[in-house]
Parts: sequence; C-alpha cells; structure tokens
Amino acid sequence: QVQLVESGGGLVQAGGSLRLSCAASGSIFSIKDMGWYRQAPGKQRDLVAVITRGGSTNYADSVKGRFTISRDNAENTVYLQMNSLKPEDTAVYYCNAHTWTHDYWGQGTQVTVSS
Repeated sequence: QVQLVESGGGLVQAGGSLRLSCAASGSIFSIKDMGWYRQAPGKQRDLVAVITRGGSTNYADSVKGRFTISRDNAENTVYLQMNSLKPEDTAVYYCNAHTWTHDYWGQGTQVTVSS
C-alpha cells in the first residue's frame, strides 16, 4: 500500500504561481512513476505531468513551458511548480503513484485561478 498526501493548493490570480507537494509513504519501494492529474467540474481527470524514478518527465501540451514536475526520491516527495497560471488551470489536482500492479491516488487539492 502507498499513501499520498498532497498540499499547496489555493487561490491565486492569473499569472501567479503555486507549488504543489505530494508526500508518499508506505510501500514506496514499489513506486515506478509519480504524477499529477487534474479534474475540473464536469470533466474527466486528465494527466498534467508525470516523472519516472529516473527523472524522465512528460507534460500535457496545455502546461508545457509553465509547469515543472520534480521528484525527491530521498524524501519520497513529488512537486509540481505551476507558473503563469491561467483560469483554465482551475481544477482539483490529484497526486498519483504508479506501481507494477496498482495506481494510488491522493485526496486531491483545489487550485483556483481567478481572472
């Protein structure tokens, strides 16, 4: 089992920045990739960014150049630095840990960007 606890969401004006954190505990040795997804009201949950244990990253086209995902394996934490935020970035952001057999999710943290 892997437990994920997110923090760092909030309300910010367009153009501002936020940094999300996700701390993993439990069977952390089993984690391959970690990532961030988001879900806006009435929409499906979509990938924002993912990072492998080795540090390779992948981003949704909508956030490329604005968001940066990073991972501290020693601290079992993944971060999402979000810059130049837009109102369309408003959503609940979920941390994900992918193992060989399971996907684990955090409880979600709300990010609201006002125009």
